[in-house]
Amino acid sequence: MPAKLSVNLNAIAMLRNRRDLPWPSVSGLGRIALAAGAHGLTVHPRPDQRHVRFTDVPEIRALIDDEFPKAEFNIEGYPSEDFLELVEKHQPEQVTLVPDDPIQATSDHGWDFAGQQGFLKPIVARLKKGGFRVSLFSDADPAGVTAARDTGADRIELFTGPYGACYSDPAGAAKQLELLGKTADAAFAAGLAVNAGHDLVVDNLPPLMRRIPKLAEVSIGHGLTADALEHGMPATIKRFLKACGW
Repeated sequence: MPAKLSVNLNAIAMLRNRRDLPWPSVSGLGRIALAAGAHGLTVHPRPDQRHVRFTDVPEIRALIDDEFPKAEFNIEGYPSEDFLELVEKHQPEQVTLVPDDPIQATSDHGWDFAGQQGFLKPIVARLKKGGFRVSLFSDADPAGVTAARDTGADRIELFTGPYGACYSDPAGAAKQLELLGKTADAAFAAGLAVNAGHDLVVDNLPPLMRRIPKLAEVSIGHGLTADALEHGMPATIKRFLKACGW
């Protein structure tokens, strides 16, 4: 089965937040994306609420529950106590833990699984006890996969930023793709499922799918939102689904 497509709504929220106005509607465009065939929605509610706001989270939860019960809600973020309480309140199907500093513009690296295993393990246990699937943001590093598994997580999410940054460098893209592939191979061998996200677009998704055919999910925000400005959200979802192999 091809990788499922989860639409990250942060870029839409950032555009809305430029004005003290309710448009573009974050949940409204999430509804359009799901109606067009997306498999889920992703948000990353940062402490300063510069992207998705805390008030968006219950709206998106209700949207999925009321209108798209087969879709999944993925909440990602740094596992502060406030974040953990947020996910426990709003019950996403998946929680993706990222090692972001609150002031970072966007996620730009994965966890140091060996060095931070002691920090992550009780957090993962708490989330698993709550019934959540847990994914950990991961650099393309096959050597870190065993330590990631030992935290108790269900999945890793491959940080594909370096791959996406090679949009005008085919040789560099091929090198990054193979490193991502080797990390996925190691994760599968360790019993982990694999997601991917960051700077994925229609052009670079098919090679990723060919190299990692068992990829479970891709979470895409910036590139998908940029595509939607040109093609509209429904057509963009169909373009990205096709790129994923659907």
